[in-house]
Amino acid sequence: MNTVTVTPLTTADAETLVAAARAAADAAGVPVSVTVLDAGGHLLAFRRDDRAVLISGETSTRKAYTALQLNAPTAELVGLVKPDGPFHSLPTALDRPLLFIAGGVPVHRDGRLVGAIGVGGGAPEQDHGFATAALEELSR
Repeated sequence: MNTVTVTPLTTADAETLVAAARAAADAAGVPVSVTVLDAGGHLLAFRRDDRAVLISGETSTRKAYTALQLNAPTAELVGLVKPDGPFHSLPTALDRPLLFIAGGVPVHRDGRLVGAIGVGGGAPEQDHGFATAALEELSR
């Protein structure tokens, strides 16, 4: 039996993700919060810009958690929780609520889920862009 060992997301990786997301947000003039979770959903890194709205800390964390749990960018899940969507009741069905707003993106390494990043504070499309820019930086 072949086993594949995948290097987990490290604190250094998480710091790279946070710095890259914040750099993208700074370039756009948008104050944000950034959360990075490992594959188990544990906090690896968090940073809130001094000017970011307070709720952005919570939204960035919930976006990361949602992307991790469903192994999909939250931007792709928004339509699933509409009143006629298949996940309509999912946001309130769990002890830890999910957040279906763009800005959460899973992190993969060698095809395996190793964590997630969430960005909050900008418009949803901006947050998604900042998170994906961070992933691009990590993959370099």
